[in-house]
Amino acid sequence: MTTYGHWIDGSWHSPEKGHYPVVNPATEKVVGEAPEATPAEVALAVTAARAAQDGWSRTSPRERAAVLDRMADLINAHESELIPLLQAETGATLRLTSTVQVPVAADRFRRYAQGALEPAVIPLAPRTVQSSPLAPGGLIGAAAVRRPVGVVGCITSYNFPIVNLAGKVAPALAMGNTVVAKPAPQDPLCALALGPLLREAGLPDGVFNIVTGSGPDAGRALVEHPGVDMISFTGSTAVGKQIAETAGRSMKRTLMELGGKGAAIVLGDADEKTVKSAIGAVGSVWSFHSGQICTAPTRVLVHRSLYEKVVTGLTHYARALKVGDPVDNSTVVGPLISAAQRDRVEAYIAGARAEGARIAVGGTRPEIAPGFYVAPTLITDATPDMAVAREELFGPVVVALPFDDEDEAVRIANGTSYGLHDYVFSADTAHAWAFAARLRSGNVGVNTVQRHPETPFGGFKESGIGRDGGSFGLHAYSELQSLVWPS
Repeated sequence: MTTYGHWIDGSWHSPEKGHYPVVNPATEKVVGEAPEATPAEVALAVTAARAAQDGWSRTSPRERAAVLDRMADLINAHESELIPLLQAETGATLRLTSTVQVPVAADRFRRYAQGALEPAVIPLAPRTVQSSPLAPGGLIGAAAVRRPVGVVGCITSYNFPIVNLAGKVAPALAMGNTVVAKPAPQDPLCALALGPLLREAGLPDGVFNIVTGSGPDAGRALVEHPGVDMISFTGSTAVGKQIAETAGRSMKRTLMELGGKGAAIVLGDADEKTVKSAIGAVGSVWSFHSGQICTAPTRVLVHRSLYEKVVTGLTHYARALKVGDPVDNSTVVGPLISAAQRDRVEAYIAGARAEGARIAVGGTRPEIAPGFYVAPTLITDATPDMAVAREELFGPVVVALPFDDEDEAVRIANGTSYGLHDYVFSADTAHAWAFAARLRSGNVGVNTVQRHPETPFGGFKESGIGRDGGSFGLHAYSELQSLVWPS
């Protein structure tokens, strides 16, 4: 078991308040000990980032690209150490950790190594301007230039700790910002391991710093600090609102990727192939990280003519999934992150049952010990106003809701406070495209839950503010400066 310090100004910093245990969700054993940050230690990290910001912002794009490219190489070179650590602290299946956690983190650094070289200057056509008491007229030239925001505080979620962190840190660094990161308390160890790797990649001291804590104090201190120019947060809507309120007092820039209650909408024209695709897509709620993903299609809205077929297909799908030890390659559904999260999901299932919904499959705790497991669960005979159909659970639970016409489908899909990711399944992709325009959602998949890495990612309504992903990530971590001159 390893005991970690904070990573501040290019070196490990022993925590004043000691450490707290990080627990493996499958074994319930301690994986390692993470440092408990004080506000003074957060301030120390911010001071280091502030001191390094001017120098890093003036490095050439090629220098920044080289550092990020080397970081991608180092993550790949150290995957034999990172994968077991990440798997142990998250409880994710080994298959998931080794394919879409560590390798994707490397890919994100590689993508923003290229991003550092993208043009930051947007030329504007010259305009003739009349003379005025303000200044002489003539032909006036102009350009908009993307500049670094400054010091960015990155607060990340527990479901994809280093992928999420890489998706913030890499574009922030590419644009010339410095960073203070605060990962989720449940699984910060692999994130801490990135500090020395970035230094080895050639990142100057102070440009990347990371502090951790078992509760909200470290994150609160980071958001409140006057030396922080921007907060990039991934997590719950409730916490996001608190951060936005605090950040707003000092007009900090914010990027918020918050909760979701995704709807997979199976339209009445769906043929056999499309229905099969929809069942597989919705089944990903169970098979992909036990439903601990904000974009999951946790509601399946089905035209009444196809409802029983889809429910039967999902029931068979759920019953075929192996729940168990995440390091066993035959396991599909691993544990949730903590006992508290397991209990929370179970309470939602019990609440749905009490309100009259039917548990078509699952709904009971698997006979597996130790570990924080929830069986893949399908809930039917629910109504759109039930909590289980409106609120984000973050677990392997799907609610199936029938609809009679597309107007009703739109009302149900848009009837929550969220608007992060929805999905439309139709035999007619032009029809699906037109239907997507009616959805109040930042992202819509048509006949797939697959992603495109260059799309802008973010939500409508209470699912967030701002967009990142691809070149949009560079925009998110920059300010526009206008330059005007006489020709």
